[in-house]
Amino acid sequence: MEETKDFDDIRPYRDEEIPAAMRRIAESTSFPLLASYVFPDRDIASVREFVKSLRTIDEFQSQVMFHMNAQVIRRTMTSFTWGGLEHLSPGRRYLFIGNHRDIVLDSSLMQYVLYNNGHETSEITFGANLMQSPLIVDIGKANKMFRVERPGNSPREFYRASLRVSEYIRYTLLDKRQSVWMAQRNGRTKDGLDLTDQGVIKMLGLSRTDNKVEALDELCIVPVAISYEWEPCDILKALELYERKLTGRYVKKPGEDVNSILTGITQPKGRVHLHFCEPLRREELALYDACTQGNFHRAVACLIDRRIHRAYRLTPNNYIAHDLRHGRSTYMDCYTPGQKEDFLHRLEALCPYEETCDPDVLADILLGIYANPVDSALNDEASQPLY
Repeated sequence: MEETKDFDDIRPYRDEEIPAAMRRIAESTSFPLLASYVFPDRDIASVREFVKSLRTIDEFQSQVMFHMNAQVIRRTMTSFTWGGLEHLSPGRRYLFIGNHRDIVLDSSLMQYVLYNNGHETSEITFGANLMQSPLIVDIGKANKMFRVERPGNSPREFYRASLRVSEYIRYTLLDKRQSVWMAQRNGRTKDGLDLTDQGVIKMLGLSRTDNKVEALDELCIVPVAISYEWEPCDILKALELYERKLTGRYVKKPGEDVNSILTGITQPKGRVHLHFCEPLRREELALYDACTQGNFHRAVACLIDRRIHRAYRLTPNNYIAHDLRHGRSTYMDCYTPGQKEDFLHRLEALCPYEETCDPDVLADILLGIYANPVDSALNDEASQPLY
C-alpha cells in the first residue's frame, strides 16, 4: 500500500529523501560538534563526506545512530543491559509503550537493542515542540521519527489531532508493517512515577471504534521499562517541579528542550537497563470488554503500569532516597555507606539554587524523583531485582 499524502507532513523520511537530508546535515554549522562526538577518532572532513554518501534510512541508522548510541553508552554509563527479548518475534510488529525518562535516549537505546538483536527498528513519536531547527528535523525524520502535534485548546481540535495520530499509528503498524515506539504519557516522567495516561489508550482506539478489545489487540502492545541509576536531567526536573508546586504552572525558557536533550545525552547515568515486557494479551483486554469506555481505558493503562513497575530495575539510589526522604533506615541493607555518600553529593548539587528556592522543599522533590519508584514497586506488590 502506498503511503498516502494525508500523512506527508508528519511521516518520517523515505529512502529517496535521505541523500538530500544527509547533505543538509553534513553542511550544518553544528556538524563538527556532532561528528567529533560520534566519530572521535576521525577527522571532520572525512566524516562529512561519509555522511553525504549515505543513501537509505538503514544506512543512517546502522552507520551513524548505532555509533552515537555506542558513544553515549561508553561515555556516560557504567553498564547498559537489556532483557525481555524472548517476548518479541523478529517477524512481528509491535506498539512499544515506554516509560519516558529522557527525551531522546529512551527510544534511541531501544533502537540500539533491536538492531543489535536482529529486529527491525521502529518508528518513533516526536513532539512538534522539539523540532525547533532544520537540523533536528533532518536527524529525527531520518531516524524514523514522526511528528506529533500538540492538540489545540478546543475539544474539536484536540479530537482531530488525536484521531490523526491514532490513524497514523494504526496505518504504520498494520499497513506499512513497521513497529512504533511511543511514551506512556505526554512528556517525560518528572517525578519518578511511571503512570500511563488513560488518554493515550483512548487515543489509540479512536482509529477503530467498532470493537475496543480488537482495536488494541491488533496493535500488539508491548510495555517497555527503562531504568537509569542516575536520572537524566534530575536537577532540571526538580527545578521544574518546584516552580509548578510554587506557582501552579511552569513556562519553558527559550532553548530549554534542546538543553534537556544535550544534558540527558552527556550526563553520567551509571547503570542503565531496558526491558521489553510481555505483550498485552487479548484475554487480558477481554476481561474489561463489558466496562464503560472510561473504565476500559483506565484498566488497560493499569495493565501497562504493572508490567513497567515490575520490570523497572531499582538501584541503591532509589533505596537511599526513600530512606532519606522518610527519615528511616528501612532499606539500609540495599546500599553501602559509599553509595549513600555519593547520593548525598548529588543533593549538594542543589546548593546553587538555595538562594532562590526553599532548600528543604527542593531537596524533597529531588528525593521523590528517586524514591517514588520504590513506592510503585510496593503498590504493585512486585519483587524488584536489585543490581
